[in-house]
This record gives sequence, structure tokens and C-alpha cells, in this order.
Amino acid sequence: MRKYFEFDKLGTNYRREIIAGITTFLAMAYVLAVNPFILSGADLPADVKAMYPPFSAVFTATALAAAIGTLVMAFVGRLPIGQAPGMGLNAFFTYTAVLSMHVPWQQALAGVFLSCTIFLILSLTGIREAIINSIPAGLKYATSAGIGLFVAFLGLKNAGIVVSNPATIVSLGHLSFHAGMEPEQILAAKNALLAVFGLVVTAILMSRGIRSAIFIGMIVTSVVGMIFGLVSIPESIVAPPPSLAPTFGQAFAFLTDPSVLFSGNMLIVVLTFLFVDFFDATGTLLGVASQAGLLKDGKLPRAGRALASDAIAGMAGAILGTSTTTSYVESTAGVAAGGRSGFASVITGVLFILALFFSPILSVVTSAVTAPALIIVGVLMASHLTKVAWNEIEEALPAFLTVIMMPFSFSIASGIAAGFIVYPITKVFKGQAKEVHPVMYVLFFVFLIYFIWLRE
Repeated sequence: MRKYFEFDKLGTNYRREIIAGITTFLAMAYVLAVNPFILSGADLPADVKAMYPPFSAVFTATALAAAIGTLVMAFVGRLPIGQAPGMGLNAFFTYTAVLSMHVPWQQALAGVFLSCTIFLILSLTGIREAIINSIPAGLKYATSAGIGLFVAFLGLKNAGIVVSNPATIVSLGHLSFHAGMEPEQILAAKNALLAVFGLVVTAILMSRGIRSAIFIGMIVTSVVGMIFGLVSIPESIVAPPPSLAPTFGQAFAFLTDPSVLFSGNMLIVVLTFLFVDFFDATGTLLGVASQAGLLKDGKLPRAGRALASDAIAGMAGAILGTSTTTSYVESTAGVAAGGRSGFASVITGVLFILALFFSPILSVVTSAVTAPALIIVGVLMASHLTKVAWNEIEEALPAFLTVIMMPFSFSIASGIAAGFIVYPITKVFKGQAKEVHPVMYVLFFVFLIYFIWLRE
């Protein structure tokens, strides 16, 4: 094992790798609660929840997808990088594909599988680099930041910190309670305050450099919620893993139907999943490897295998019943703890398998508990805004529209489409048409068709 993972070459040992693997798991563990919460439509009205898979099955799919993806990365990519269903991608799945575009969740899973299959082919053939170079950097960063704002908005909405208002569209929710308020208003105010408390706790932990701050913040928020009667106390701690039957293999029925595979909605779903995961995975792999000192002449060793591992993880997750599984930037926590080899990922993957037996604890997961995690994830993703060339209008306007349209239209796809339509226009009329890659012109017409004919 030491030889396979090149311990001597990397200057590491079992103790350091085990600690790193545990650290990465703790930094990622929040996904076990947040992903099922989002994909099951837990924060949506009761009449809408029927459009989504059950929470318990998605929990099992999430844990297994994370375990499989991380173990594939461990043995194929041999990198200290954990994988799990991606934040932002799950939001697109739930709120855009299913809720806005009315795509059945089983069909959306088929879209995930198809996008990851394409990603695998691109990774193995080397076409990946050509496509990456065709998309301007500003739009890449804007897409990530826009998804961050979208995710943060979800957290604020779910917690009741931001509420709908007929006069102003949205407004601040009840953050205090007084005599004369209705019981449901008092409860909403208490949950909003609990979420604010969780956000403050998580922010303090992160400012102190605690790597598992998001996970610990959720635990503290849950405990405080139990004390004040806002969160139910789990009846047990350990139980057999929930059944995977409701979600397992549901994507296959749509993968064999040509009328679905070649529909306009399916094209948008596949393109969005592919685009976001494509650049997110590449950026995460390079970022984590750079922090670990694994880059050679600026290049990632076994890059093809690492990206293929990411794609295989996504395909496995789609079969199990979850949105795109991808590499997690939280892996930097394990790297900071000393992780340098794929053995750290072995430990992380095994811990995700063990987590399957602790599903009863998830009864503490409420909107107030998950909201701080979503807001913090949004903050981290929004940091990419600093890399946009705001002093150049032809770069700034497409990026701004990409970012702002995602939360305002409540659609990640609409944000991406807006940016990709405006970018070629601004460049052409500035006399820089030749600087726009041909792929961008193709995407211009694809998203124009999406707005005019496909989007309801």
C-alpha cells in the first residue's frame, strides 16, 4: 500500500494520511444532510414535494456516491481529494430542471448520467483543454459566483431571513417577536433567529481556521434548536441504511427514449450539468493539487485519470439517485492536515460508508440548520467575483448578467444563457469578433433558442 500510494516519494506516512482523510470527511460531512434536503424538495410546499425523490433514499445515494467517487479518486487518480454531490449542481437539479423546467427528476438523473458520460469521453480524449480554452475566464468565474449567490439566496429564503413581499418582491423576515403576532409568525421568527445564530457560529469557527467549521456549525445549531424545541430530538442514533430502491436505476428508463434524449429541455439540462461540472472539477483538482505541492511545471500528474475519476463518480451517482458527484474544494482541509496521497481519500471514502448507518441523526436537519451551510458555501463561491475584469465593459456586463440573473430569475440555466448570449455581442460590436472562440458562437445560438422557443 505504501508503494502504490508512493508514501516515500511524497514524504508522507499512514498517520498523516489517516488524519488528513478524517479531516476531509469532517469538512465534507455537511453534504450528507444538505444534499438530501435540497434534492428531496424538503423546503418546498407539500403539493410540490411529490415531484421529488424521498429524503431517505437520497441520503443513501449521497453517502454511497461520495464513498464510491472518493474511492475511485483514491485508487485511480491517487489524489487526496474527496468527491460528493456538488452544491450548486443539486440546486440546478431541484429548482431549475425539476421545478422551473418541469423535467421529471428521473429524467434529470438521466441528464446527469449523460453529461458525465460526455465528460468522461472528453477527459480521456484530451478535448477537455480545447473546450476550457474556448470559454472566457470571466464567464467561468461568473458562473461559479452566480451559483454561489443562488445557493446563498436559497439559504436565506429557507430560513425565513428573506421572505416574499407583494410590494417589494422580497423583504426581511421576522427577526423578533412580540405580543399580537400569530403563532406561526413567532415560530418563523424563532427559526430565522436560529439560522442567524448558526451563521454567526459557523463564521466564527471559519475565522479561527477550523477546517470542519460548516459541519460543526450545523451540529451546534441543531443542539441549540433542540434545547429551544425548534428541532426534534432523534429517537435513535444507529440504524440500517435507508432503502435505495426509490432512486436506484431510475435514470435508465429515460436514457433509452430518443424523444427524451433529443428534446430541447434535455439539451439544456445536459449542457448546464456538463458546463458547471467541467470547470468546477478542473478548478478544484488544480487548486487542491497546487496546495498539496503536487503540480509539476504547473500541470497535474495523472490529470486524465483524475478527471476520469470525477466523471465516473458522477455516472455512479446518477445511477444511485443523486445529482452530479464532483471533486470537493473542502479537500484542502485534508491537504492542510498533511494529506498528500490517495490513501487519505481511502479513509474519507470508508467514513462515508460508515455514515450510512447514522441516518436517524438526520431528523435534526431543518431549514434553519442547513441555511448557514448554504450561505457560507455561497460566500466561498462568490469569491470568484474578484477575478472578473470589471473595468472592461465587454467582460463585465456578461459576467454581471450571469451572476445577477441566477438568483433574480431563480434559474441557474437562465443566468448562464444570459451571459453566453451577451458576451459575443459585446465583443463583436467592440471590433473583437476574432477574439471570440467559434464554440462561443455556437453556444450563443443554443442559448438563444433556449430563451425564444424552449423556456416556458
